[in-house]
Amino acid sequence: MSDQAIKAVLGPTNTGKTHLAIERMCGHSSGAIGFPLRLLAREVYDRVRAIKGDDQVALITGEQRIEPKNARYLCCTVEAMPRSLDVSFVALDEAQLGADRERGHVFTDRLLNLRGRQETMLLGAATLEPVVKALIPKVEVSERPRFSTLSHIGPRKLSRLPPRSAVVAFSAEQVYAVAEMLRRFRGGAAVVMGALSPETRNRQVELFQNGEVDYIVATDAIGMGLNLDVNHVAFAGLTKFDGVRMRRLFPAEMAQIAGRAGRHQRDGTFGTLAGQGGRNAPAPEFTEDEIYAIEEHRFAPLTHLYWREAEPRFDSIATLIGDLESPPQHAMLRAAPEAIDLATLKRLAEEPFAAAIRGPGQVRRFWEACSLPDFRARGPDVHARFVARLWQDLQQGYLGADYAAARISELDNMAGDIDTLQGRIAAIRTWAYICQRPDWVLARDEMAARAHAVEAKLSDALHGRLTERFVNRRTTILMKSLGQDASALPIAIAEDGAVSVDGEHLGRVEGLRFTVDPSARHEDRRMLLAAAEKALPRLLGQQVEAMVAKGVADQVELAKGAIRWNGQVLAQLEAKEGQARPLLVPSREVAALPENPRKALLAALESWLDTVLAPLDPLEKLHRAASDPEAGSQARALLLNLLAGHGFVTREQAGIEHLPKEMRPFLRRIGVTFGALDIFAPALLKPAPRRLLSAIGTDRRPLEEAMLPVVADRKKLPSGYRHAGSQAIRIDLAEKIFRAAHETRVKAQGSGKQQDRRRKFVLDLALPISIGLEEDNAVRLLGQAGFRVQRARALKEGAFGPPRPDRWEWRPRPVGARRKQQRSEPVRPREGSAFAALADLVR
Repeated sequence: MSDQAIKAVLGPTNTGKTHLAIERMCGHSSGAIGFPLRLLAREVYDRVRAIKGDDQVALITGEQRIEPKNARYLCCTVEAMPRSLDVSFVALDEAQLGADRERGHVFTDRLLNLRGRQETMLLGAATLEPVVKALIPKVEVSERPRFSTLSHIGPRKLSRLPPRSAVVAFSAEQVYAVAEMLRRFRGGAAVVMGALSPETRNRQVELFQNGEVDYIVATDAIGMGLNLDVNHVAFAGLTKFDGVRMRRLFPAEMAQIAGRAGRHQRDGTFGTLAGQGGRNAPAPEFTEDEIYAIEEHRFAPLTHLYWREAEPRFDSIATLIGDLESPPQHAMLRAAPEAIDLATLKRLAEEPFAAAIRGPGQVRRFWEACSLPDFRARGPDVHARFVARLWQDLQQGYLGADYAAARISELDNMAGDIDTLQGRIAAIRTWAYICQRPDWVLARDEMAARAHAVEAKLSDALHGRLTERFVNRRTTILMKSLGQDASALPIAIAEDGAVSVDGEHLGRVEGLRFTVDPSARHEDRRMLLAAAEKALPRLLGQQVEAMVAKGVADQVELAKGAIRWNGQVLAQLEAKEGQARPLLVPSREVAALPENPRKALLAALESWLDTVLAPLDPLEKLHRAASDPEAGSQARALLLNLLAGHGFVTREQAGIEHLPKEMRPFLRRIGVTFGALDIFAPALLKPAPRRLLSAIGTDRRPLEEAMLPVVADRKKLPSGYRHAGSQAIRIDLAEKIFRAAHETRVKAQGSGKQQDRRRKFVLDLALPISIGLEEDNAVRLLGQAGFRVQRARALKEGAFGPPRPDRWEWRPRPVGARRKQQRSEPVRPREGSAFAALADLVR
């Protein structure tokens, strides 16, 4: 076969290289394709079988051989690909893996030696071009561009990971940890690892492809051509153990994995998974050079491939080892690092039984035993001991069918956790490989079928464990309901408000509001709410009708401008201009109820609200008076100030100086009191109306429930109160104290023409003290109304008798002077401070 017929189709992922190879092979009379993974070989086998028919296509892997008698098309793993092929077409997928330390020499051998009669196709990354041109000078190289763009979007936390994402981890422990977090916070994830059997892998991928889960967690095996509908690839780490050391991924390796994002013309994104670096370690992140290389598909070209003698001599074990360790002759080839098969051969060559292995036949057979893959990944020493035991059994000629059946039966156990089942699958893969050998086991076909059946059962059990652990069943139910009428879902509401569908908890109903289960992922929330909007109103309507039948008075409460039931808002109260009674605006949940329950509930709430708001009738009277045409503009201005203050206003703010005296009787008749310092409606200063004004949200000032004097807060004076020194007192109680003081003054000074305003009088502070004011604060309150006290002199030393009483006088000031005093009055320093002591000295 001449080199002119060899084609190298190179390019990044999502360029259709594998699809092209399948099309070309199906156009020939026969063909074979070698793949890096048995999972990928099985996927293409199913595709070609659908085109050519079951009896025309064979699947050849280390653990499984499906070889119809007339098969003309072979789908193989690279290691199991026959070296003596006589087919029209040959293709090697992911040929750049010739640079892999562990398996590279196998890919290099197939690249150099396997040829089709009419066409040979090498598929790989663009980095392979200089090497393949040097090794095959007349190769025809064609590059294919990526169908879609690949963009970096930076790190994303699990909570913000976009749907249809794949998270790539580099250890089983990390895969499980990420999948567990996705199950807990986003509803679930499928799990794909190279150690899974094809059946388990396909069923896990099916969970993702069917939309039952929106996330898939995989090892870097996902980069080897597995076709998934992935929009975003998130790297849980950027380092891996390559068999020798922990190292950072090469940009080309990053691109191979990231390239799984986007299919055909749909663009994809990639980034890292934030929050995976640990508390003290930074999260992994791509460098600018790596991002540029991945997005633009520009990587350093390969400088060599690994090579090992593919046809060694079997004269003796020493000759075999020498040939396997011989150096390559081409500058583009490097001697392959010691693989597990060669390491096992060298270890067992030192054992006593190796001396009896003589002759090409025996040496070849011994090398085939040493080439058994280490599926269990136990390391060279443990694997060498297993191969030594296998060789001793093979010394008898064949493994007996009973012996092989017993070993397979030991693994036919579906109990255990994920790790246990994976260990059994690795072990049964070993026996499946052994049973595939034509000269190792008696009743080969029967034993191979048994091993494959046990692997399938273990795969089913493993799929069940993975789904149980990493997928929320609720997600499956909801995803299956997509496209169906959500009102048909079997939703039920328990007595405690728990909402479930088919026994799976979805959330809770409190009042009429449905709250999604906090553990539900964001996409589930939308689905749950959509289902609730259709299915729950009917059920909630029945509950509302039962509530109305019992009477709403004992079941609802008025607080913070809303009517609430079981802590949830049924209706908001909105102020209406010109009315004391607020409007009742139903909540979104009430508006979603069926018509009859909604009308019944709103009518019951309106009736109940009329009864509850009865103490606000005086406020309604003020509203009507403010719109009465008989009230002059000055009276209307005063009423509007009263309404703005929700029943009271200071004389300074009321503009009373402009009010004609003839309007005062009109205002008194509707319940307005003109006090010494305030104008107010006494009926609105009682506890009940003040609480109502606060509950309906009309008056947002602090509410003092006891309505007694309290310690004053300069910034948050309770509604209906005024300052009295370090305390605050209700306005109507303050007015009561002022009137008592004026009555005492009038009696002491006389009345009418005989009144002597200069005459001082004695004022008893028993009333303010009995109300709850401290004596100093009572003096300061009276001072606001113009009452001044003259402290009596203390008795001389040695004198006896009652102390002289304090003397009071009344010196009212005009409103303008009072305002000027308030503006110019200095701020009192904080009690107990050095500035307060200095202020006392100055006075």
